[in-house]
Amino acid sequence: HGANSTSGGRQCERVKGFRPHVRIQPTDIHKHPEVIEVSINGQARSFAAPLKVSGLLDQLELAGKRIALERNGEIVPRSKFDAVELEDGDALEIVVAVGGG
Repeated sequence: HGANSTSGGRQCERVKGFRPHVRIQPTDIHKHPEVIEVSINGQARSFAAPLKVSGLLDQLELAGKRIALERNGEIVPRSKFDAVELEDGDALEIVVAVGGG
């Protein structure tokens, strides 16, 4: 190869972009794959991913409360809260049942 000619140890120049002194931020390579944005009752919110419905309800302090949850137009049964993983762009509607008398 002509690129490997001896010119005073300049062979390493080809991989210069991989040297530790090059400033490459992780955000330059990946656009925050660990964060998802979901809409909750019409309001955009960001959360760390992965996130299941049950984890979201914990963060919103709604765990254990009587709620109905709709994801992208479909009701999510309470029995599936631990299984359904939220995705970036999901539209959620959450209704909390309020007792009274």
